[in-house]
Amino acid sequence: MTLNALVSIIESTKEISKRRQFTLIKNEKFDEKLRRGAPKPRGLRMKDLSAATGLPKSAILHYVAQGLLPEPVRTNTNMAFYDPACIERIHFIKAMQEKYAFPLNRIKMLLAHREQGMDITSLIELSSTVFGGADAPPLNEAEFCLATGINVNELRTLIRHGLLMPLEEGKFTEQDVTAGGIYSRCLAAGAKITDLTFYAEAAKKIVDREMRLRHKLTAHLPEDQDADLTRRMVMGARVLRNYVIDRTFQQRVASKEDLKDVNLLTARTEQKKDEKTTGRNKPVI
Repeated sequence: MTLNALVSIIESTKEISKRRQFTLIKNEKFDEKLRRGAPKPRGLRMKDLSAATGLPKSAILHYVAQGLLPEPVRTNTNMAFYDPACIERIHFIKAMQEKYAFPLNRIKMLLAHREQGMDITSLIELSSTVFGGADAPPLNEAEFCLATGINVNELRTLIRHGLLMPLEEGKFTEQDVTAGGIYSRCLAAGAKITDLTFYAEAAKKIVDREMRLRHKLTAHLPEDQDADLTRRMVMGARVLRNYVIDRTFQQRVASKEDLKDVNLLTARTEQKKDEKTTGRNKPVI
């Protein structure tokens, strides 16, 4: 073997050794990354989350503002990354709205209970009984006014007096529209909104007493039994409200000779009390 050939072999061996050493260093660095754990993905950008759920940006931001979705991780003023778990949460929110017509604050409560590991089946059943099903998408303010014949000022006055109570601001369900149509016909017949406020006043008193009764019967129960008994009480209360009010009305009408009878204006027991106090028949007008 010549001297030149020997030098060439030595140089080649050195080069191979360098390459092996470089590869070993790279592998050690890679192994170190594995030991430390691969960096977690940043999450989903807004456009990715919107595409995965079918929700527009405005709806996602609204859910975040209402506390239904966690705040994203913001890397700068124009870039934010959302937890991939938001996809499932949004699907849950949409299902609760589309199937049951639950308001957002109720859905937020269900999400919180679910995250605590609780079985929310009984709470969903209770919420379904309380809020009913979703028959049609809610109307906005302009659509509500068009459907009912109520103008914007009348709408806001009805809301202020507690006669119209949308579950979410600016969104009106079929129940709201039905009530709005009745109010519209009352106003057209000559009634004033203030003539109708006794409905709201009486409703608050009835619900206050119902809630006290519910507390008395359920305070000692675990949450699932509380929800089940409350659901049955809600169903019963709806029957009793209609029955007692309708029967009171029916008996009042049945006891009078005609629709012009002034005694229709007050109950007989109230009349007798007035007669004892004043010594004369004093109709309430």
